[in-house]
Amino acid sequence: MGQPPEDEERSGEGEPEDEAESWGNDAEGRTVDLEADADDLEFDYTLRPTSLNEMLGQDKVKEQLRIAIGAAKQRQEAMDHVLLYGPPGLGKTTLAHVIAHELDVEIHTTSGPVLERPSELAGILTNLGPRDVLFIDEIHRVVRVVEEYLYSAMEDYRIDIMIDQGPAARSITLPVEPFTLIGATTRQGLLTSPMRARFGLTGHLDYYTVEELSHIVSRDARLLDFSIDRDGALEVAKRSRGTARIAKRWLRRARDYGQVEGDGSVNVEIVKRALSMHKVDPLGLEETDRRLLAALIDKFDGGPVGLSNLAAVIGEEAETIEEVYEPYLIKESFMKRTPRGRQAMKRAYEHLGRSWPTDPDAGPDGQQLDLL
Repeated sequence: MGQPPEDEERSGEGEPEDEAESWGNDAEGRTVDLEADADDLEFDYTLRPTSLNEMLGQDKVKEQLRIAIGAAKQRQEAMDHVLLYGPPGLGKTTLAHVIAHELDVEIHTTSGPVLERPSELAGILTNLGPRDVLFIDEIHRVVRVVEEYLYSAMEDYRIDIMIDQGPAARSITLPVEPFTLIGATTRQGLLTSPMRARFGLTGHLDYYTVEELSHIVSRDARLLDFSIDRDGALEVAKRSRGTARIAKRWLRRARDYGQVEGDGSVNVEIVKRALSMHKVDPLGLEETDRRLLAALIDKFDGGPVGLSNLAAVIGEEAETIEEVYEPYLIKESFMKRTPRGRQAMKRAYEHLGRSWPTDPDAGPDGQQLDLL
């Protein structure tokens, strides 16, 4: 697989990262969904940057990679294996393509759930060219037997394959070209220790600032040949939950609204009306986020409450709440996890227009609740 099509100018970070996330839970197309739809893929491949200089944000990771790439090119050898981890939508897949482009090699992409048998991995590895990049998305979902074959490939650039069965069984060693494995995951803790230890570089991708997202939005609008003013770009950024993928999606919705209801340009009023139509409030919370907080406050007196009870009330899977909705709500101080369960924080009460209890840790009789 080669590089994505090149443009004269590219947008910033945050393409439809993590193709294998489509193998996770489907949140039915909501913006907090872990997968990107076909339109998102086409949209982001068009705007995907091809160099570290074109990318916005993630400065620490980019600096580490710049040094490693430069050293590998000077020595004309394969770069160390790279592990990229962080929340969905921050550009792990984009960064993998950028690394391959900077190294001037081919990138071969696959995903953890696809690699079910060692023979499938062997087929991919034996087709790699010298110093090529192998990108495995959702690498924490690679099955154990395949993972063990990766160990020798990563360290010694060889794989041992068993031929035949029973008394006639024998092992043959297949050499593979020196390559760079780039693994991407949203859940680094699920990687085994032996796998983590084999990555020479580890990069954590963090949420973007509003300013960084506004630059990404403005750049994408320019490349898509429509205008958006600075206030409009900032408004999109503020409602994008620190995630470039969501910013790109809201930009598309604002562009559609401006084209149908306006003169084709996008300003702050167009953005507000477009996103209000999609029930996205000024802090980036969507309808499900607000339902979750409202249930926590109104049904369970602010908590603490167990995750399964909360999931039953709002009609979502517990795993979806934990992996999709909670991280942002916790990051923005709307709720917290405690040993006794989930609990609403003061900001959630204020945002929903509820009265903050005098002592949120007090029981129904006004007595302070003990932990045990």
